[in-house]
Amino acid sequence: MKSGIALAVVLGVSALAGFGRSGDQTLRLEVGGRERTYLLHVPPAARGPRPLVVLLHGRLGDGAGEARLSDFDPIADSVGALVAYPDGFRRSWADGRLGTPADRRGIDDVAFFRALVRDIASREPVDSTRIYVAGMSNGAFMTERLVCDAADLVAAAGVVAGTLSDSLAGRCHPSRPVPVMLMNGTADPLVPYDGGELSGGRGHSLGVAETVARWATWNGCAEAPERRTLPDTARDGTTVTEERYGHCRDRAEVVELTITGGGHTWPGGAQYLPARFIGPASRNLDGSRTLWTFFAEHHR
Repeated sequence: MKSGIALAVVLGVSALAGFGRSGDQTLRLEVGGRERTYLLHVPPAARGPRPLVVLLHGRLGDGAGEARLSDFDPIADSVGALVAYPDGFRRSWADGRLGTPADRRGIDDVAFFRALVRDIASREPVDSTRIYVAGMSNGAFMTERLVCDAADLVAAAGVVAGTLSDSLAGRCHPSRPVPVMLMNGTADPLVPYDGGELSGGRGHSLGVAETVARWATWNGCAEAPERRTLPDTARDGTTVTEERYGHCRDRAEVVELTITGGGHTWPGGAQYLPARFIGPASRNLDGSRTLWTFFAEHHR
């Protein structure tokens, strides 16, 4: 990553940090002898066991920043879902690429995820068959690691601006098929759409096509996906194409949403940095609502 882009990413993600919702709880738990924190959003007037969505921030972000970027709380309130926004170690996740502070320190973020779910379930009624995880960038890579290493908990997953790293792809053996939805921009300057070296020397990744093919194989999906182009309602220079692999084991479909002209962004979210640094944020796709629609169709 060029120094100017690196500085811009730091400034942009910092600008997204620190914006929790009123009434949210900042909670703490100890994992592996280290205190970890997360933001928990509890919907009003919900009754009985509730779905839980865990959203993972990108590198240099934090849970409150992910809450602001995704704007998931209003969706959670409308459907009665809990949402957790955990904080990574030194604003990073140990996603297995070995290039983040969390990886270099040997942080076990799979154990943190398991402990997080237990901690939330001790406070609020959680439907254990409807636990979902999604993330962007470093959080997207971590989401895929959780599907690989904690499939027994995850009902469905969302991967935004991320693909499979070479290191994870070579050792991923999910214990069960997990439905996965991916969203990737063709103009992403940080996670190359066609794969290759990641910015900042943080490892190598597979391209989007190979990443989707791996998930389709692991989930036992039909070979040929159904394709459609979403309506170009925003007229913002981006277009969205959906590829959906159905007829998978345990209904664990794999869906790829390719945003032609889209950047390293959360679809429908803030243009948190100028497009010359991260590419444009598409307005032709509401990433959070699309993820929830996908999650709501699946349970363990």
